[in-house]
Amino acid sequence: MGGMLLGATLLCGIGSTAFARATSAPDAAPRATVRDARQRAVAIVAKMTLDEKMALVHGLFPPLAKGKTPNELIPSAGHIDGIPRLGIPLIRESDASLGVANQIEQRKGDVATALPSSLATAATFDPAIARAGGAMIGAEARAKRFDVLLAGGVNLTRDPWNGRNFEYLGEDPLLSGTMAGAHIAGVQSNRIVSTVKHFALNSQETGRTVVDARIGEAALRMSDLLAFEIAIETGKPGSVMCAYNKVNGDWACENAHLLNDVLKRDWGYRGWVMSDWGAVHSTAKAANAGLDQESGQELDRQIYFADALKADVQAGRVPMARLDDMVTRYLTGLIETGAYDAPAGVAQAIPYAAHAEVAQRAAEAGIVLLKNEGNVLPLARTAKRVVLIGGRADVGVLSGGGSSQVRSVGGAPVEIPLTSGAAMSFARVTWHASSPLLAIRAAMPQAKVTWIDGRDPAAAAAAARAADIAIIFATQWTTEAQDVADLSLPEHQDDLIAAVAAAQPRTVAVMETGGPVLMPWLSAVSAVVQAWYPGQRGGPAIANILTGRVNPSGRLPITFPAATSQAPRSAPVGLDRLSTAEAQAAADPGHASEHQLPSFPADYVEGADVGYRWYEKTRAKPLFPFGHGLSYTGFAYRNPVVTGGATLSISFDVVNTGRIAGADVPQMYVTREGSNAPMRLAGFRRVTLKPGQSTHVTLVAEPRILADYDTKLPGWRVAGGRYRVALARNASDRSIVSTATVRAATMKP
Repeated sequence: MGGMLLGATLLCGIGSTAFARATSAPDAAPRATVRDARQRAVAIVAKMTLDEKMALVHGLFPPLAKGKTPNELIPSAGHIDGIPRLGIPLIRESDASLGVANQIEQRKGDVATALPSSLATAATFDPAIARAGGAMIGAEARAKRFDVLLAGGVNLTRDPWNGRNFEYLGEDPLLSGTMAGAHIAGVQSNRIVSTVKHFALNSQETGRTVVDARIGEAALRMSDLLAFEIAIETGKPGSVMCAYNKVNGDWACENAHLLNDVLKRDWGYRGWVMSDWGAVHSTAKAANAGLDQESGQELDRQIYFADALKADVQAGRVPMARLDDMVTRYLTGLIETGAYDAPAGVAQAIPYAAHAEVAQRAAEAGIVLLKNEGNVLPLARTAKRVVLIGGRADVGVLSGGGSSQVRSVGGAPVEIPLTSGAAMSFARVTWHASSPLLAIRAAMPQAKVTWIDGRDPAAAAAAARAADIAIIFATQWTTEAQDVADLSLPEHQDDLIAAVAAAQPRTVAVMETGGPVLMPWLSAVSAVVQAWYPGQRGGPAIANILTGRVNPSGRLPITFPAATSQAPRSAPVGLDRLSTAEAQAAADPGHASEHQLPSFPADYVEGADVGYRWYEKTRAKPLFPFGHGLSYTGFAYRNPVVTGGATLSISFDVVNTGRIAGADVPQMYVTREGSNAPMRLAGFRRVTLKPGQSTHVTLVAEPRILADYDTKLPGWRVAGGRYRVALARNASDRSIVSTATVRAATMKP
């Protein structure tokens, strides 16, 4: 869910077939088609009384719902009672995309497998890994008696300091939509529902409950909405969660254009729209605009979809047909995914050891080698003295905060309560118990591997000077409910890295961050490894990358700026407008509606040119471009052939020119020749090759990436003519560019 807490009570928000099987998902029973599911739902609704219909369009928030149901309330995100006489099951909902959340241990002693951050999964550029992760956490959700996972975060990264960037899948609509769809499909393979969220333009946490995201229709269709469209087409989520913010003047959860026109009419979506927790602002307007269910009702200013909605239906302000549609959509989502006929009512044993392997595989495939000067990595087998510095690398790896926080298997060796900030009431700075120190020691038995905390730069520099190699673990904690104020590493870590690098030329920086950070010390270090938040098996994953047991293959799903001035905005919008109290209220839906908070606009001047497209448009050179990532081997692209016509494709050979096996991610970028439009990622493929091995790859451009959205059609229009095609290693690579002619075409919205 959007996730939040009231006071101190939390409110929510692999490659191979073998790895998919390791998740122990239940065998998928034959499921109804969407049409069959809707017909069945319509027949069920026809048997319901008005009060029974009303009971299904609003849900409880268990921590605040004691005494409101005779059924068991599991401390979690949501609860909707069933209707036994009609066979409608009780539904329980849990956060979120990185595992079955238990943020502040509402369920004492309950742990789950923690995936790496969604940015790490996106960095794999591998839908199979995303699906395996989804299947794994979906299996655990079902085993813990949950029927809905509030997963599927697909909001595009428009600003590098968004506190929830780590929960999302980067800045590109094709990559984000493809990976989210695979993750959702994996979750739902367990006969439970996954949402896709937060619909739409929930692009910042500063003032998230009051900000008005403003953007043109065509630009929105070609960016954030395209990511959602692809995710919904490929993942078929049972539910869509609407966002807190306004979009072009209307709250997202009562935005008729988004919910009725785009989602339900143009895309033909048949499932249900649930609100984010605390995101409802009206009754008749919201219902008529397309909201189907009020979630976590105790967090809204009033309960809108119970007695108030019943009165509006009886008075004709909300047609009975609309109420029937609301309930039908809810049942359709449950029936189609299998949650209706196979509710998760019985707790099951969980194969945590097998699931940990899924998490580790995702972390290893998503770690990005950003720099490797002089091939300092992998760590030489001759290294005798290795010092690790900082990051609490002796005990674990950092995780992001908020509704996605998983209490992982093994526990939390470090938890630091917040004393200020919008997330203070429901987030803690938390490490997973997965020690890089212990993992590196196990991987390098010939070496003496030590750790110091790095609080004293002089002592750290001395320890680095006495070692053969120094590895600094730099951390940046980010969380739901608040954006980071700037992109510098906190707590003077830049100074620490500079001091260590000055003392030891063989210095490696391992970055455990929620997204991009500035690196003023970049030229002084030999190597940089972007580890993201690597999940509960992050220690072994990092160790395997550093020592070469695993060849790094991740690619950046997000641009790393060289300076904050390169981004479309130089700071979080509204940060200077809200007082401390207002900022906290504007981040906490449980309180926001109790205050007359100032709404303010966020004008997305970049339009559809998000991320790397903005950098190309403004001719800015980033620190590291989207798609960048190094390997311990080399790859060559040979014999490229571009073909036009009704589609645009490029065929070529990928050859591993090095001495070890590795994975590569060739990328296809396109733009119409003669236009000023930046190139767009139109296709990609992850391939794994042995030394000397080659494979033939054909990438076919996604038609909507070739097209522009035409509001007059309305729909997608591919302009006929010649198109430039770059076969590239990242978004800045133009070493292989060809052209081909594409026929004009139009497509539905």
